Amino acid sequence: MIRKIIIAIDGYSSTGKSTVARQLAKELGYIYVDTGAMYRAVTLYAMQQGFIDENQFDKDALAKNLHLINIRFEVSSSTGLAEVFLNDVNVEKEIRTLKVSRQVSPVAAISSVRRKLVEQQQLMGKNSGIVMDGRDIGTVVFPNAELKLFMTATAKDRAERRYKELIERGEDVTYEDVLKNVVNRDHIDSTRKDSPLRKADDAIKIDNSNLTLVEQFDQILNIAKKTITKINS
Repeated sequence: MIRKIIIAIDGYSSTGKSTVARQLAKELGYIYVDTGAMYRAVTLYAMQQGFIDENQFDKDALAKNLHLINIRFEVSSSTGLAEVFLNDVNVEKEIRTLKVSRQVSPVAAISSVRRKLVEQQQLMGKNSGIVMDGRDIGTVVFPNAELKLFMTATAKDRAERRYKELIERGEDVTYEDVLKNVVNRDHIDSTRKDSPLRKADDAIKIDNSNLTLVEQFDQILNIAKKTITKINS
């Protein structure tokens, strides 16, 4: 029987982590977990409750209400992809908006939020055979993962991709706002005190600034297959 592994994919925002992780999990027959979506769901809850907006963030109120937040993934019968449910409501579209993107990094920096979600993430991966992407998967959630990848690209390239994605969804955004959001999230994610975004010492760096989606996936799939073969040899 082939032993399955844990694949941790970390990196900056809008590097395509979720896309490649989802593809990789499907190709390998693994479970895919989008941890960024979990933080976005908590952020959406905080926004709905009035705990956070452009002008204020009541961190204590969010911390006191964390026990009321239930997040789960459910595979869509129409797309075959896992979608996020917040307290039994499908919020897949709502959590992908720029409004949520603007607030997610401050929320993700809260230690009590990270503790709650990291605990859930570790339970999801207890049986291996999982591909998980986020900011601290290889450094905090699964420091002993058999394969760690760290994805990066220039802020300009990432903003262009994100802008096109949002426009295609019908959002009224400007490239300048998207670029500002990307740069701001990089700063908050990299400088927060609790589990800052950083490349694990044993992670393989993937700079996809000049790679097509196909080239990127082929490169990562090749690395994953070699790692699995090595583990099972």
